[in-house]
Amino acid sequence: MAASMGRGRGGGSTSFQKKARAKSLHIPGTRPSPQGNQLLVSTGVPSLDHIIGGGVVVGTVLLVEEDTFGNYARLLVKYFMAEGIMARHPLLLSSAELHPRQLLGDLPAPVSEDVGKTATHQGDVPSEKQVQKEAPMKIAWRYQNLPTEQPELGAFSQFGHYYDLSRTMSSEMTDSAPSRLFYLPDELPLEEQGAWTGSITNPAYVKLLQSIRDVVMEGQFDLTVPQPKDVSRTVLRIGLHCLGSPLWGEQDGGASHDASLPHFLHALRALLRTSLAACLVTVPTHLFQDAAFTRRLEKLCDSVVRLESFAGSEKEQNPAYRDYHGLLYVRQLSQANSLLSHVPDCSDFAFKLRRKKFAVEKLHLPPELQESQQREQDEPVAALKTSAASCFTSGKSKLDF
Repeated sequence: MAASMGRGRGGGSTSFQKKARAKSLHIPGTRPSPQGNQLLVSTGVPSLDHIIGGGVVVGTVLLVEEDTFGNYARLLVKYFMAEGIMARHPLLLSSAELHPRQLLGDLPAPVSEDVGKTATHQGDVPSEKQVQKEAPMKIAWRYQNLPTEQPELGAFSQFGHYYDLSRTMSSEMTDSAPSRLFYLPDELPLEEQGAWTGSITNPAYVKLLQSIRDVVMEGQFDLTVPQPKDVSRTVLRIGLHCLGSPLWGEQDGGASHDASLPHFLHALRALLRTSLAACLVTVPTHLFQDAAFTRRLEKLCDSVVRLESFAGSEKEQNPAYRDYHGLLYVRQLSQANSLLSHVPDCSDFAFKLRRKKFAVEKLHLPPELQESQQREQDEPVAALKTSAASCFTSGKSKLDF
């Protein structure tokens, strides 16, 4: 027995073999996750990618709970679609409020393909040369070779793009991208799909789910079907705008407990698990009266963020939030192919919309510079002050004599 153990330790054969690392797909516009081997796609907002763990995991659903007026949630859909066009990913965009063609025609224009060099080219932060011209100063020699610009939160090189909200993307770029548009009024009358109806009683969700399934099968995004080696793989980007609104047939904001929307999200999530696709869906959860119904929708998605706008609220006049336009809450993050989800650096985030860009930052409250008035009980000398300098006072006191 000892001899056999010695042969195992020497140059003889051994049963221990190095585990080969699984090969990951090389798809333009994607990158492997730092926590696992799953692929990530950018949301179009680098700061949001950093918060949710590097981007949206392929095969998962990112739920964005809309703000009160839905302006910022609609902007995130535009960023997601614009990033898909820049990465040359096929698109599937659905909406019941605005025509998807109108959303595609209002996409922000990209600043440049090189995100490392153009992060501040046309943004609000001056470039390095401008800073040196405007405010030249001498620094120590050991700090001269260090970068003078701090990268924006979540800025990753060669992943994602920066966009200029003051300009719209050219029609040539939007028309060249393969896209499938689903506008609910154009799909009427809705036909019943017996094979996919199941427990979904709302025909609008049945038709939308059937359209997504057709695009996945026709575009060869299904991973269960073997594909030829010479066929180049790509990722399908699915954007579902304002799903669950009354235009989709929701009654009483979810108070009637219609299970069509939860069952739709469950079927969509199961479909994406075996597909090269990533979905961003926005839902106006503030219209739902039942908090348990909203929590049920969150559990049926992989990553959930909620937007709270300051427009029309008391926080809009609060000087502590004067630099921001709303708050971003991270409800849950994806745990696909991992035991633990990504944990952000902090839990307090705020977003602001500038003239040219939308950014998510850590919430930093301004310092308290104004001196607060001291309370009378905090000043021990105040109780001993008298109106006269002499020892005799007109008021009743134990010191009077």
